[in-house]
Amino acid sequence: MNMIHNANSEDKPTCDVVLAQAPVVGGLKLGMRPEEVLALFPGSNQDPVVRSSLSRPARQFGESSFAIRPANYESKEKFAGINQITFALLDGRVSNFTVGYNGPEYSNVDKFVAKFAEETNLPSVDQWEAYVGMDDSLKILKCTDFEIRVFAGGKGGNLNYVLMRDLEANKKLEARRKKATEKATSDTQRPG
Repeated sequence: MNMIHNANSEDKPTCDVVLAQAPVVGGLKLGMRPEEVLALFPGSNQDPVVRSSLSRPARQFGESSFAIRPANYESKEKFAGINQITFALLDGRVSNFTVGYNGPEYSNVDKFVAKFAEETNLPSVDQWEAYVGMDDSLKILKCTDFEIRVFAGGKGGNLNYVLMRDLEANKKLEARRKKATEKATSDTQRPG
């Protein structure tokens, strides 16, 4: 099968699942507010590291972030095998999150994708795209308005992760950056 890659084919979703139907991982989903995330990890709202991250003002374009280490909280059994979850926020809502696993080691990312897809009712591994140059370790599923990346690697699978990203939030952030760049360019080109 001959595939021609252009800008349009790169952006074409391979699944028609919408954000509202995006998978939930241990109660976590895109669009949550930080307090909803913290409620899943009793005690996390008292964690000085988490509190410090959440107390920082959002950056220039409305982004902020924080991380949770499930082993530190009462709900650790629900998140067994997960080392850390990193959350990126846009305007106070989760725009993407990365779940970092402690393993297991997979001989090929397809096995990890198959397990994840089965647990979350996502399309089977044949609908996921390999990341060029990392065919055996990184696969991507582009849906209508979100994408999921699954990576398998590291000693004993200690670098395994699942990243879920809200594509609409990403577009909003990119538009803000572009507008700021255009404004800065036009401001520097004005005669003084």
